[in-house]
Amino acid sequence: MKGSSGALAAQFGDIDIYVFDQLLRGRISPDMTVLDAGCGTGRNIIYMLRSGYHVCGVDENPKAVDTVRRLAAELAPDIAPDAFRVEAVETMTFADDSVDVVISSAVLHFARDEAHFRAMVRSMWRVLRPGGMLFCRLASTIGMEGQFRQIEGRRYSVPDGTERFLVDAPMLEELTRLLEGELLDPLKTSVVQNLRCMTTWVVRKPSA
Repeated sequence: MKGSSGALAAQFGDIDIYVFDQLLRGRISPDMTVLDAGCGTGRNIIYMLRSGYHVCGVDENPKAVDTVRRLAAELAPDIAPDAFRVEAVETMTFADDSVDVVISSAVLHFARDEAHFRAMVRSMWRVLRPGGMLFCRLASTIGMEGQFRQIEGRRYSVPDGTERFLVDAPMLEELTRLLEGELLDPLKTSVVQNLRCMTTWVVRKPSA
């Protein structure tokens, strides 16, 4: 059993289970270009690098980007080093309409304020091709309403001891309408032992 779990870990890495779900359902496939917006050290793209996907990413942490470049050089040497860039999500330099999937896993809740949050969303939407998919997993108030201490605007003190920018269902539904997007899944939220809530927001960009 240990050998089997070790093989799975080697193949998929520490992938977010909800990103894995999108892979299983065929929404992220090897013929697509995938951008990890806030890629960190590459936890969500190990399988894709191993499997021949064209992957790119940004992160503000130079050490994290250096790590993911080395990972890509080992697993997918055909991917150019500048596919991974030291950049903020809201000021990415990838071209308009250049990727099929954008992954934003546990990134948006680090927004400084609502303007910063919306700038990150606009930037990710900009690089998506028509018909492309934006996958976001982020902290929210859904399922634990009234259990957070407001600091300012949508920034809250969370029971797990962190400070986060928190969304709610009406905000995500409004954003979906403003983007003229289509929800591919209903909003799904996990409540983690009354310490925090994590919501999955998956949106398709309109076809041209």
